[in-house]
Amino acid sequence: MSLLAAAGLWGPPGLLLTFALHPALCLRPAPTSGPPHRDYCVLGAGPAGLQMAYFLQRAGRDYAVFERAPRPGSFFTRYPRHRKLISINKRHTGKANAEFNLRHDWNSLLSHDARLLFRHYSSAYFPDAGDMVRYLDDFADRLGLHVLYNTTIAHVTLNKDRQAWNGHYFILTDQMGHAHRCSVLLVATGLSVPNQVDFPGSEYTEGYESVSVDPKDFEGQNVLILGRGNSAFETAENILGVTNFIHMLSRSRVRLSWATHYVGDLRAINNGLLDTYQLKSLDGLLESDLTDLAIVKDREGKFRVTLKFFLEEGNQSADAITLPQDDNDNFAMRVAYDRVIRCLGWNFDFSIFDKSLRLSSGGEFSKKYPLVKASYESKGSRGLFVLGTASHSVDYRKSAGGFIHGFRYTARAVHRLLEHRHHGVAWPSTEHPISQLTSSIVRRINEASGLYQMFGVLADVVLLKENATAFEYLEELPVQMLAQLETITGRRARHGLFVINMEYGRNFSGPDKDVFFHDRSVGHTEDAWQSNFLHPVIYYYRHLPTEQEVRFRPADWALPRPTAIHHIVEDFLTDWTAPVGHILPLRRFLENCLDTDLRSFYAGNLSSWKDRVSELEVERRPGRSASPEVSGFTSRNLNLRIRLSTA
Repeated sequence: MSLLAAAGLWGPPGLLLTFALHPALCLRPAPTSGPPHRDYCVLGAGPAGLQMAYFLQRAGRDYAVFERAPRPGSFFTRYPRHRKLISINKRHTGKANAEFNLRHDWNSLLSHDARLLFRHYSSAYFPDAGDMVRYLDDFADRLGLHVLYNTTIAHVTLNKDRQAWNGHYFILTDQMGHAHRCSVLLVATGLSVPNQVDFPGSEYTEGYESVSVDPKDFEGQNVLILGRGNSAFETAENILGVTNFIHMLSRSRVRLSWATHYVGDLRAINNGLLDTYQLKSLDGLLESDLTDLAIVKDREGKFRVTLKFFLEEGNQSADAITLPQDDNDNFAMRVAYDRVIRCLGWNFDFSIFDKSLRLSSGGEFSKKYPLVKASYESKGSRGLFVLGTASHSVDYRKSAGGFIHGFRYTARAVHRLLEHRHHGVAWPSTEHPISQLTSSIVRRINEASGLYQMFGVLADVVLLKENATAFEYLEELPVQMLAQLETITGRRARHGLFVINMEYGRNFSGPDKDVFFHDRSVGHTEDAWQSNFLHPVIYYYRHLPTEQEVRFRPADWALPRPTAIHHIVEDFLTDWTAPVGHILPLRRFLENCLDTDLRSFYAGNLSSWKDRVSELEVERRPGRSASPEVSGFTSRNLNLRIRLSTA
């Protein structure tokens, strides 16, 4: 029964109680006037924004997503212009392991709902962009994510307050003039501003964002495309069969993704023009800095390429301007063009962010991407994080952080960081006896998608307990944050640690590399350190590296110089489960680092006699000397191929 229903409450004792409570009621702080407050605001309901919303919702956090369009994924309603995505949708792998299958599913977001896998939305290996719109719509709807559609944030600024989590609140003003306040701002707006190069005649160019996608509009025309990325080649592929010829001009040579191992470089699906160029079928590629050139329009309405230098000689009419062929009749671009198309990529939209947020330094690279740390937090404003494509500066041309199959994992890493910083929830980990160390590593390197896709950026960390009797396993930590591990995770690294990273060979990636050379694959365990293709690398540290060691690590190293290092030899099937070729060398490396016996791993998986027979077979192989990786040795005689002294 409530107090108000008590029989005696309305008598004199009840009146006395009312008067006694009245002063206390009056002392409650009055509600503060101002904009509605949320702990987390997410800008943009594209893939990155929805992915972060999912993590916030699962954790029960106070958040809202602001989206200017009436539905999620508005970018994909228009782009790519020719509607074919270049993110693969591999529906069959021969495996039932869901985590492994995500390695080859470049479109799905992470969730607990198996219905929200992209393979249910398209059977095409390279899906239509409309399928992505439909998928994102279902992702937001089925999971009940809190998205405010038709809400355009027009301005973002700071309001300093000592009581705020980060010493200030973020104030977001929408198109109606309504203000919204939050403690943490998560920017997932992508890259939306077409990159333009200012040169004389640039006004004659048509942009990728607006040029016709109907091949009939280009029949019998001479076309010049400025740019050399996937949007440029996608545009060329669409009109290749109807034009007189296509010339493609850019300041640098073409970068092929199979040579650079960077998915943002030119993909094979779009490279038909390379065939027609090299097989001399009129199309061609040229290199020149656009800022040195100029485009002039002749009296017939055709476009001519000349040098900017010639325009600066004086104010001349278009027909009187000097053309390069006037001095050199073999000038490559001496023909007239009917169309000039600009396909120069995209930049981040800084316009809505107040300068007090310090998102840009004004440098050339920061015109494309906001300035962020390895934690994806803004360098200029604590509590402002950049997600998705716009966060790609952290691993530009190195890994997959600018694409769904990469940033779905970096978004999860950011969420884990926020959970610890603001809610006291330590980075997820599992604890195991040391006898399970080998099996834990083997499982992750063979299944984990985050490690596989964000190679060199996210790594697993094994934290050893005292006397190496047990360990904690942390998944997908940003490797450049290793020195701050204890601060950002709430875990302790007092007794040594292993870092499990995925890497390509250091001399195997680049636009000038021949990645199809004869002896490109490494098959022998003793040569594992020379592996070229993506393979696991295990670093051992007696102590947590310092900030200085991380910052001044050796060139081209993902991590600081370790106490010991072990490469697991590359595998054609990316299946690192061979007892002799993969597991035995790994186990022996771990044993030598820990000065302990880990053979109990085999007790549950291989009989002890089979283990010993395998060792003897390798050690006695005819014509080969026993290699240090697969024959017995102690921590005192680790071969230099797998051990680097910090001294």
